[in-house]
Amino acid sequence: QVQLVESGGGLVQPGGSLNLSCVVSGELFSSFGMFWHRQAPGKEREYVAYIDTFGNTAYAESVKGRFTISRDNAKNTTTLQMNSLKAEDTAVYYCYDGWSWGQGTQVTVSL
Repeated sequence: QVQLVESGGGLVQPGGSLNLSCVVSGELFSSFGMFWHRQAPGKEREYVAYIDTFGNTAYAESVKGRFTISRDNAKNTTTLQMNSLKAEDTAVYYCYDGWSWGQGTQVTVSL
C-alpha cells in the first residue's frame, strides 16, 4: 500500500521559512516524479512545484524564486524549502506522486 506522509508545517511570521518533508512508502520512489500542491481555505487545490526522476524542477509563478523542491531517493523523501513566506502562502500543503496524495500539512503565515 502506497503511503505519502507530509510533515514540517506550522505557524510562521511573514518573511520566515519552513521546510516541508514527504516520506513515501510502498512504491519505488526513484521511479516517480513528485509534486507539491496546496489548498487555501475556500479555494481550489493548486500546483506548487514538481521534481522529475532526474532532479529537474518546475514551479508555479507565485512561488518561483522563494520555494525549492528537492528529493533524496535514498530516504524516499521529497522536501519543499519555503523562504520569504507571505500570508497568501497559508494553505494545507500536499505531496502527490501522480497517483496518491498525502494527508497534508498545515502552513500558516501570520503575525
